[in-house]
Amino acid sequence: MITIPNLFLIVLIHSFLFCSSEKHIILPDNPKIQYTGRIDFTDLHSPVLYWPGTYLKANFNGTSIQIVLDDSQGNNFYNAIIDNDSDHPVILDCDMGNQVYSVATGLKDTTHLIMLFRRTEGFSGPTVFKGFILDKRKTLSTPPERPKRKIEFYGNSITCGMGNECEDNAEDENNAKRNNFLAYGAITARNLNADYTCIAKSGIGILISWFDMVMPEYYDRLNPADPESKWNFSRWTPDVVVINLFQNDSWLIGRLDPAPGEKQIVQAYMDFIKTIREKYPDAYMICSLGSMDAVKKGQPWPGYIRQAVDQWKRKSGDKKIDCLFFEFDGTGKHPRVRHHQKMANELTGFIKTKMNW
Repeated sequence: MITIPNLFLIVLIHSFLFCSSEKHIILPDNPKIQYTGRIDFTDLHSPVLYWPGTYLKANFNGTSIQIVLDDSQGNNFYNAIIDNDSDHPVILDCDMGNQVYSVATGLKDTTHLIMLFRRTEGFSGPTVFKGFILDKRKTLSTPPERPKRKIEFYGNSITCGMGNECEDNAEDENNAKRNNFLAYGAITARNLNADYTCIAKSGIGILISWFDMVMPEYYDRLNPADPESKWNFSRWTPDVVVINLFQNDSWLIGRLDPAPGEKQIVQAYMDFIKTIREKYPDAYMICSLGSMDAVKKGQPWPGYIRQAVDQWKRKSGDKKIDCLFFEFDGTGKHPRVRHHQKMANELTGFIKTKMNW
């Protein structure tokens, strides 16, 4: 059943944006659209995208494609990629409300692949995907085959890709320069031909964050802004889980009163390992840190993580867990794309070895 708001949108598109005899609307519930990520499908005609790195794919026929999005704040950015040409994405700078975005015209009249990838993180607000607009009498073909491998990342601003497209001397907060597609996690997943999910938020830690919430309170949400909105972990089970946390803890731990000691810090990390392991009993877990100054020479934080992993192994007998620390990149800012590429190359090799991929 089409709800009144969706019916209104269809009428609006037909009436004001083009002649309906010249275009074809593909609604979001079309089974030939392939979705990846923590997406709210409560209304199948209005799936809601929240998390950085959420994406959808479809094979479409024809010479053009438009995308209809309803963005809550007008602060999100998406990459629209045609035929895997990721070096030349069409960047959608969302406006608030229902909008039609032209992605491609003048294509060869054949089958093409469209990928829509969310660059920005949850604080930019949700986006409702409303569908595609194709040429007259054109439709979707069988979707691309899904990768057999799956990787999930839990992290902070590094994993989000904050500031990764900024110039070296620029401030990191420019939302237009925050591109999760070129963050190390997404690059690693593509290197390994794996589906990818990213559960990350800038400023978050395990013991303390730059706001009143920590990852153990955040990791299980469907809607990142709603503590009552819970994700069903049975819907998506990764083969590999990568955790890259403690950077913000390293900066902020002294603000806790009383400040936790080494034993408490190690226990908090081990508790989070246990939490994730309970959700994914068979996944290979990689506990990482870097490439910012928490891994700088002399910092205790990699040691805390290694202690937690070693203690967890002894206590549980878990053999599917290990550590990988990225080298300090030597800057005082968030890693740029070249740093993410270096991290991804290292992580790719590590996973290949551990998983025999």
